Amino acid sequence: MSAVLFTAPARPDEAVAHFAARLAFETDVSDVHADLESGVPGLIVVDSRSVESWEQGHLPGAVHLPTAQIAERAHLVVPRDAVVVTYCWGPGCNGATRAALAFARLGYQVKEMIGGYEYWVREGFAVQTAAGRLVRAADPLTAPVSGAACGC
Repeated sequence: MSAVLFTAPARPDEAVAHFAARLAFETDVSDVHADLESGVPGLIVVDSRSVESWEQGHLPGAVHLPTAQIAERAHLVVPRDAVVVTYCWGPGCNGATRAALAFARLGYQVKEMIGGYEYWVREGFAVQTAAGRLVRAADPLTAPVSGAACGC
C-alpha cells in the first residue's frame, strides 16, 4: 500500500479551497522581500520576538511589537488600514501565528510570513543589527546562490 495514497487526496475543488485559503493567510520571505524592496504602500512587517531577539537581528523596515504587547500597543504603531505581516524565528516557532491571531482579533488584515527570520537570513536577505546592516550568503538548500529568484 502506498504511504502517500493511504489517505486519498482531496477532490480538486476541495484542494482549490484549501490552497487558496493558505495563500490568503500566509506569505513567504521572498514575496515580503520583493514588496519591501519595491515600496508597496500599506504593508507593515511586524517582528513579534523579544527585545533580545530583535537586537540580534531583524528585517530592515520591520516594526518591533512582541506578541504580548500587540493588544495594548498595536494601535499606536500600526495604522488600522495597513496589511500586517507577522514573523518570528522560523518554521519551528509558532510565535508569528500567535501574533497574527492577536492582530486579527483587533480587526487588522494580516498574513503570517512562513519561514520567519531564519529563512529570511538563509535566503541571503539583509538584516539590521546593532552593528548595522548585515548580509549573509544564501543557503543553497533554501535559495539559488546566484541571487536570482527561484521561479516558484
